[in-house]
Amino acid sequence: MSRIAYVNGRYLPLARAMVNIEDRGYQFSDGVYEVCEVSGGRLVDERRHVERLQRSLAELRIAMPMSPNALSVIFHETVRRNRVRWGIVYLQITRGVSRRDHAFPPPGTAPSVVVTACNLDLANAEKLAADGVAVVTVPENRWERVDIKSVSLLPNVLAKQIAREQGAREAWFVDRAGRVTEGSSSNAWIVTRDGKVVTRQLDHGILRGITRTVVLDMLAAQGLKLEERAFTLDEAHVAREAFITSASQILLPVVRIDGKPGGNGAPGLIAIALRRDFHKFAEYS
Repeated sequence: MSRIAYVNGRYLPLARAMVNIEDRGYQFSDGVYEVCEVSGGRLVDERRHVERLQRSLAELRIAMPMSPNALSVIFHETVRRNRVRWGIVYLQITRGVSRRDHAFPPPGTAPSVVVTACNLDLANAEKLAADGVAVVTVPENRWERVDIKSVSLLPNVLAKQIAREQGAREAWFVDRAGRVTEGSSSNAWIVTRDGKVVTRQLDHGILRGITRTVVLDMLAAQGLKLEERAFTLDEAHVAREAFITSASQILLPVVRIDGKPGGNGAPGLIAIALRRDFHKFAEYS
């Protein structure tokens, strides 16, 4: 079955789904995106994703192109047309189409909206979670507003490629002080030797992960100790556990960091339990 995409008001076969070459997303990376998990054909945490979308758009002064309810209809219809049971729905909104000029286009320029959806390999994801994944570290070299979910992702692309070339699943950015910020497409976590779960506090240096938010709810509900603070790479190397979170992969235990065993070199008990129970705390629509 041919995949279907929504592009500016029309549902089209993927091969015919195109944007104008003067779209500012193409010319300037002038736009934002969201990725929402689909589980059992339903959207996971749609409300939280749309709230983050609205924040990102506001930070970049791009108008919300439609109401959240209208956007929800498009999400669900795109998922339905692509027969997605377990996978993702992807949204991209740019400042629109206009003659190439760094300054904003004329008032009234309509934002461009693209939505796609696809199935992911559930069996492979479960195997990754059971085996654990490796991460490598790279110097933090991104702009200072990564809390905005912008489509400007070139440093992330290069970091991910470095990880793949070294046989790892993810790359962690590390700042000049030796502190881990986040992964190229995930939030980073450790569990200390005394059982505290640690992840960086919300600031301009990390994305406000939706999966991260749900995990925080889980920790509170289960009475686990949490510290929202930056942790160093040295702390990660001696931690009891480490893991990463994102909408497309939920939670994956980290078993190797820069070629060295993470924790005892196997998925940790806390990471396993959080992944197992995640969908009990997530919202469905």
